[in-house]
Amino acid sequence: MALFDLPLAQLEQYAPTIAEPADFDEFWQSTLDESRATKVLIDVQPEPTDLRLVESFDVTFAGFGGDPVRAWYTRPAGVDEPLPAVVEYLGYGRGRGLPHERLTFAAAGYAHLLMDSRGQGGQYGTGGDTPDPHGNALGGPGPMTRGILSPRDYYYRRLITDAVRAVEAVRELPGVDPARVVAAGNSQGGGLALAAAGLVPDLAAVLATVPFLCHIQRAIEITDAAPYSEIVTFLAIHREAEAAARNTLSYIDGANFARRASAPAHFAVGLRDTVCPPSTVYAAYNRYAGTDRTIHVYPFNHHEGGEAVHVRRQLRWLRELVR
Repeated sequence: MALFDLPLAQLEQYAPTIAEPADFDEFWQSTLDESRATKVLIDVQPEPTDLRLVESFDVTFAGFGGDPVRAWYTRPAGVDEPLPAVVEYLGYGRGRGLPHERLTFAAAGYAHLLMDSRGQGGQYGTGGDTPDPHGNALGGPGPMTRGILSPRDYYYRRLITDAVRAVEAVRELPGVDPARVVAAGNSQGGGLALAAAGLVPDLAAVLATVPFLCHIQRAIEITDAAPYSEIVTFLAIHREAEAAARNTLSYIDGANFARRASAPAHFAVGLRDTVCPPSTVYAAYNRYAGTDRTIHVYPFNHHEGGEAVHVRRQLRWLRELVR
């Protein structure tokens, strides 16, 4: 893929007007209050993995509406003191898979909670274990358009609530220092990390790699790549639904969460990325309210970004920040 978005010099200054509903804060506060009526931790069970250097647990916590959400909790074996924790969110279409698939943060000395994405897991990886029992609202078949005609019915209202509740759940798990919790993710996971940062005021850090769900109104105009193409396909059929869909999307835009976030933040962008176009990432980065923020640019990379090179940068950044 050739360069297709704004030149880097313009991206660095890109600060567009992002549609934001007047009741944005009230909407999310009431949503979270409703879900917090249920105790967050439901079950924690040891999970055999045949690995000697880490120990894993199958966690169930109460997400949106009290719905049970699954997660893997993994930490270095034989370590008793409370550890900083990384809550990781997954990319679009992936489920939590098996507990031995993601060991980087535990191997680096962190407690690690990997949240399953409700109703996802069927596109790649090794599947998920969390259904979405609220999928009957009008909209398309995929998560991107499920319930898109109303912010209260929209799929991402539920998933973002799950993301916040995952932070609350990890703070109650044994062996976690609740004052040192990091939100992390790639693509959809990066968008969820930004949402958590905007809704949880005391995170220790945020890792948002090529974040999805940012400046969505622009994304659906400049890229044909999935998952944004799901919105385009839906509106090509439902020709009178554009205003309602755009209004709904404004409630979950990562750029709106970014301007409410204060935790130190570490971003990444690929300048040839058609899945999460560079201008959409910079729209969130440039609106990020926290003064301690950095972004790594990969000029020749697509949605894969910096891959292992970037993970090494994340770990070194975190090591200096979260001790």
